[in-house]
Parts: sequence; C-alpha cells; structure tokens
Amino acid sequence: ECHRGSAAEDAAWREILTYFSAASQIGMTATPKETKAVSNTEYFGEPVYLYSLRQGIADGFLAPYKVIRYDIDRDIGYRPEKDKVDKNGVLIEDRIYNVKDYDRTMVLEKRTELVARKVAGFLAATDPMSKTIVFCQDIDHAERMRQALVNLHPEAVRADSRYVMRITGDENLGKAELDNFIDPESTHPVIACTSKLMTTGVDAQTCKLIVLDQNINSMTEFKQIIGRGTRIKEEFGKMYFTIMDFRGVTDLFADPDFDGDPVSVYMPGPDDPPVPPDDEEPEETDGPIGGGGTILPGPEPPGTVKYVIDDVEVMLLAERVQYYDAEGRLITESPKEYTRKRMPDDCATINGFLNRWTSAKKKKAVIEELKEQGVFFEALEEAVGKDYDPFDLICHVVYEMPPLTRRERAENVKKRNYFTQYGEQAKAVLEAILDKYADQGLEAIEAMEILRVQPLSQMGTPVELVKAFGGKPAYEQAIHELETELYSEVI
Repeated sequence: ECHRGSAAEDAAWREILTYFSAASQIGMTATPKETKAVSNTEYFGEPVYLYSLRQGIADGFLAPYKVIRYDIDRDIGYRPEKDKVDKNGVLIEDRIYNVKDYDRTMVLEKRTELVARKVAGFLAATDPMSKTIVFCQDIDHAERMRQALVNLHPEAVRADSRYVMRITGDENLGKAELDNFIDPESTHPVIACTSKLMTTGVDAQTCKLIVLDQNINSMTEFKQIIGRGTRIKEEFGKMYFTIMDFRGVTDLFADPDFDGDPVSVYMPGPDDPPVPPDDEEPEETDGPIGGGGTILPGPEPPGTVKYVIDDVEVMLLAERVQYYDAEGRLITESPKEYTRKRMPDDCATINGFLNRWTSAKKKKAVIEELKEQGVFFEALEEAVGKDYDPFDLICHVVYEMPPLTRRERAENVKKRNYFTQYGEQAKAVLEAILDKYADQGLEAIEAMEILRVQPLSQMGTPVELVKAFGGKPAYEQAIHELETELYSEVI
C-alpha cells in the first residue's frame, strides 16, 4: 500500500520498499501525499492509473450517498453577554464565537444535545441498528456526544451497553470493540463516536450513516471520512449511505479537487508553515478529558482554555436534504423530474415497465437496477409518501398513475380470498408475510430470513414452514405468485 504514512524518506516502510527494490512494486493509495518533505510520487513516480470515487459509484463498486445539511443559529455567531462566566465559573473572553470555535475553545452543551437529537431521530425513522460513525472535534467532544446519545437511547443501551461507544485513541474499551463495529456479522456497537481514530484504515462495510460534527479543512481528510461509508455490502442491505452535516463540511463536494488528481505539491516559502494549511491534524494524545478552564492535550496550543456553557439556547434554522448524482453533482431538479430522466429506455412506457416488473423472478433485482440508474427511492418517498413501495412510487411519478399504499394492496389481496388454495399452515405463513409487506415493504418478503422473525418464527422452523408448501421451489413460487397478486389491479 502506497500510503502517505510511508511517503517520508525516513519512514520505516520506506526501508522495506528499499530492501525489496529488486522486486516489482505496485503502489496503491486513496489519499496520496505531496509536500516538499513528504512525497508519494518521489518514490513511485506519477500515477499510471487513476480511479475516482465518482467512477466507483457509477460502476456500481461504491455506494452512492445523500446529504442532509443542518444550519444552526449559533453557528453564524455568538457573543457572550458582559462578564459572562461558563458553568465552571471561568470568565469568558468577550468576542464573537462561531462554528470554528465550538467544541475546540467553546462548548455549547445544548448544541451537542441538538445534534444528538437529530441523529437519534434519523435512526428512529430509518433503522435504529444502522451502523453509524459520528466524527467529533476532539476526544472531549466525542465523549460528550456519546453521553448525549446514550441519554436518548435508554432502552437500547439497557439491552446492550455497547449500543453507543466512544472509539478514540485514549479509550481502551472502545478500541477493543472496533473490530466488532466493522464486522458485518456483529450488531454492536451501533453508534461510534470518534475524532480521528476512525478516519482511515477502518473498513466499515455496513456503515450506513456518517455524521459530520467536525471542522474539516483538509480535502485528504474529507475523502478519508467519506470513504468510511462508500463500501457496498449487498447481503446486509448496504447499497447506499447518508451523510448528516452539521458543519457545512460537504461544501467540499463542490471543490474541483474532490475527485481530481492527487494533492498538488506544496512548496512553502520562507514565511510559510512547514506543512500545508489544509493538512490533517494529529490525533489527540492520551490524557484527561478537557473541561471549562482545563488545559487541553493534543493539537491545541499550550494554555488553550475550553469554555463550557450550558444555558445558551440553540435552534435549528434549516434542514435540507441534498442528493448527488454519479458525477458528484448536486441534483437541483425535483425528485420526480430527475427520476423520469433516469428510467431505462425499455421503461419509456408503462407497458415496458410492467413487462420488466412481471418478468423479474425477484422484484428486488428491478429495484436495484433502477438504483444503479440513479433513481433515489428515498427522495421519492419524501416527495410522495413513505407508505408506498417502489412499484407505486415509479408508476405514480413516471407514469402519473394513482398510487396505492402497501396496506391498501395487502387488504385488497385479503378481500379476494386468495389464500384458500393453500393448506392451513401455508395459508397462515402467507398471511403473516403479507402483513410484513404492509409494514416493511417488498424487499423484506423476498428474503428467506423473513421466516426467522416473529410471528413466523413462532409457527415453526424455516425448514418446517417451507415444507408446508412442498419444498423451497414451491415456497418461492408461492411468494412470486403473491407478488403478482399484489399488483393485479395494474398488471
């Protein structure tokens, strides 16, 4: 790996490369480093091949993403009243503080609570078990964020104390759970609050939510952080991810360097700093967590004071959901107009779409193909409603047909006495699966795992339930016929 950490001429890894200089060496990295003192290209030469994030998304190797931007009133500016002291009795310097100061030299506790509430609300509305990384300003901030999220998830934390964890360089308990967090088979930890430790080298394949509450000026670090969510893990339902941005960091998506060539060479002059101004900050050193008036460890200049304020109200000014296409461009059209343009050629008419839908052995394949074409079903749900499945969203948005909710489709099937052709146990299974469709949607009923959840798990083992249909092929055929019945009004 041609990592920037090995770029320095005196790096230990450079010694290994030199020792094996007779061998063919192929260097690969996502974040090359180019300064006067440290250079990847100085050893390896200019890149012979570049493959961008946007290419990876377009080719289906990397997960697309949506961005939710939050504007907070105090981030614009806050000036403490005369002679104001923080919660620890420390007199606050009289000046204007803004988002660059928060959680670095000033803590607004109600701001941390607001961010935690928005994260908790998003998880509750989507999937409370979605693997989530919250990038905080420093170790102190990560601990406060952890506690705020613990306070908002009392039941989940009682069920498993690892639901929310701080995973930072100084926290042995959290670091010990890092492997479990990135293991797709492990459900816990669910939410990881970190600062720098998880920026690189963490292959979180099932991470569905990235929360940015950290000031990021480095394009390299920004790419690294976004990279934590770009893994695809189809068998675990991870095909895209969401970014919640509380610091305006995602403005960097518009930077022409976001997916361009490696970072340009930095040649400092006599009065310039020795490292690039946007270079990443080092991880905080081990030490006590800072508080009001406490001298902080790590990257802060010696003597830096962090004020902690608990009585200043904070409000959300705006919440904007933004979607980006495969080229990394912000989509400014309405979700409906954008979806119409992304439909495949053979779905130009309603008949073409119905032919594609009915011929698919599993409807999930059609849904995934439309996602690859750039259709954002989440955006359509927000525009039309969350009670409709992908079939109705497409029919309504693209072909202007009146939609039916999942519950309405399920009730129509029940009214037709469709299940009378099956034995009692098979009938009970299909009725339970139909209820699951009404609650969770189409993709849930096509997975065999549905037989392992209540109430189906109480009816028998998956093997026993499948036998009620005469075997797995007959069971899969019954599911296919049930799906056909769900859409019989149209088809």
